[in-house]
Amino acid sequence: MQTILGSGGIIATELAKALTDYTKNIKLVSRNPKKVNDTDKLQKADLLNASEVERAVEGSKVVYVTIGFPYNAKVWQKTWPVFMQNVITACIKNNTKLVFFDNIYMYDPNYLNGMTEETPVNPPSKKGKVRAKLVNMIMDAIKNDSLSALIARCADYYGPGIERNGMIREMIFKNFASNKKANWLSSLNYKHSVTYTPDAGKATALLGNTENAYNQVWHLPTASNPMTGRQWIEAIAKAMNVKPKSQVATKFIVRVMGLFVPIMREMPEMLYQYDRDYVFDSSKFEKRFRIQPTSYSDGIAEIVKADYS
Repeated sequence: MQTILGSGGIIATELAKALTDYTKNIKLVSRNPKKVNDTDKLQKADLLNASEVERAVEGSKVVYVTIGFPYNAKVWQKTWPVFMQNVITACIKNNTKLVFFDNIYMYDPNYLNGMTEETPVNPPSKKGKVRAKLVNMIMDAIKNDSLSALIARCADYYGPGIERNGMIREMIFKNFASNKKANWLSSLNYKHSVTYTPDAGKATALLGNTENAYNQVWHLPTASNPMTGRQWIEAIAKAMNVKPKSQVATKFIVRVMGLFVPIMREMPEMLYQYDRDYVFDSSKFEKRFRIQPTSYSDGIAEIVKADYS
């Protein structure tokens, strides 16, 4: 049995599809799980409840953590460590491998231009400090409690499927589809890597089913030579056959928007990811598995074909 904790999101969905290459025994766990594959087993659970987490993990060879708590620093501080401790405890008790789908929030902002698995950890944000704590919990359990685990880390992401599919989709694709200007944060002039969600799902499934991939960090396959914000907008506009009209949200504008839109209140501390080059390096994965990530042009074309044609 291979189990996904936090099913329903785009990453969990792509992962569930990809896992069928390795097993037909897939369990999806969330408050209201829905099948991705016909053979999926479903289990309802409150994943902040230790006994329900243990019941979800029981009998699993591998557990994948793809849960997403509300995008709020205070919520993250309260929920993530409790959840992760429940998962670690359950995995150790059941001799279950753990795969944690992670982001780059914990990296030092001075080293975002060429991020590798060795990039220094020095999070500047409250949410980043939570992510760093989770990684430390996993690594400590590997060292002290014989947990077998790996961290699969991606950049911002984009891909087919309109719902909950990353900032690029929200800021550009959806706006162009509604005859609105594209949005971008801070500045249009910096490079910004984005991971293609089908690549992320396939790579996470591969890592989870590769014995010697455990007890280390992996960057998921992400195209090199990322575009700047302006180039992203121009490329997507061309693919959607619209004019590349755009507007930039500065920190001041984002703060004003936060007075009316709750999620925007969480964005000012994350704007550093857009005021400098944000370049994600996945060469470790590419060399190990001889897999090339989807190019940005192909990714954009696939999204337009799937969702806007």
